[in-house]
Amino acid sequence: MSEQFRDVSPQAPELQPIVSGLFGEYEARYGDYFSRDTEVELTEWYLAPQGLFIVLERDGEIIAIGAYKPFDEHTAELKRIWTHPTLRQQGLAQRMVRELESRAQFAGYRHVYLTTGFRQPEAVKLYLSLGYQPQFDVHRNPEEYGVAPFDGRLRFTKALAPIHLSKTA
Repeated sequence: MSEQFRDVSPQAPELQPIVSGLFGEYEARYGDYFSRDTEVELTEWYLAPQGLFIVLERDGEIIAIGAYKPFDEHTAELKRIWTHPTLRQQGLAQRMVRELESRAQFAGYRHVYLTTGFRQPEAVKLYLSLGYQPQFDVHRNPEEYGVAPFDGRLRFTKALAPIHLSKTA
């Protein structure tokens, strides 16, 4: 069993059914809650050098995806983190997030930012376990973040350790 990360174009044909399935999962959890303010995402945001879209493959099959795009000059925003439904709770999302963090750090970002929806407790648990700082009260009922004045998004931030390059004589 061979697993590897691979950079892909956000418009790669093999991604389209996966991304459609991801949005289908969002719709199943939230109905049309987030449809009122759907942002148009530009493909260019996910292209190097400022962004990235990667897949994790097992024996040639895509089992996880993830991406980042610039949030600001020093911060990458992690997006589209997904694992195959039959392979969840096996550490694949954790591997994906760590790979994205590493790649963002190497690209010069010092911080990462991400959001998840208020009905995704498994994502909240993952991000907390990886050292992300919640920008919301984790003890509050998550459903409360789905009503005004909140927008349903649970925000997280994390500082990336600086890369120290050694000089050789």
